[in-house]
Amino acid sequence: MKSVNVRQLKNNPSEALRMARDEPVVVMNRDQPEALLVHLDDEKLLAEPGVRLALATALYKNDCVSLGRGAKIAGMALAEFMQHVSRQGIPVVKGDAGTVREDLKNLAAWRKKRPSLTRVR
Repeated sequence: MKSVNVRQLKNNPSEALRMARDEPVVVMNRDQPEALLVHLDDEKLLAEPGVRLALATALYKNDCVSLGRGAKIAGMALAEFMQHVSRQGIPVVKGDAGTVREDLKNLAAWRKKRPSLTRVR
């Protein structure tokens, strides 16, 4: 395992990321371990059962990615990912009833302006 201090990380983050491709890198702050850099392109880590799903779920829960992006990260169909996050108690539709009504109103107005996009072919 390699290590860098905070100053090295700040001055050259690309180097720390390159180092993390080979093995995990510990970020040290005043001689204390502060963080761990793990390269996510490493098939060993992402191939572990549940890692992609856990990562996608956490990113979606924290509003870092959309449902669609979360599903892609997890390697799941959108509907399947929606069911998964719902089972975890994470809301798929965010906002209150007023927000949903406003979204539906905006969608209806958008569809009226673009009738050719709503036809079934």
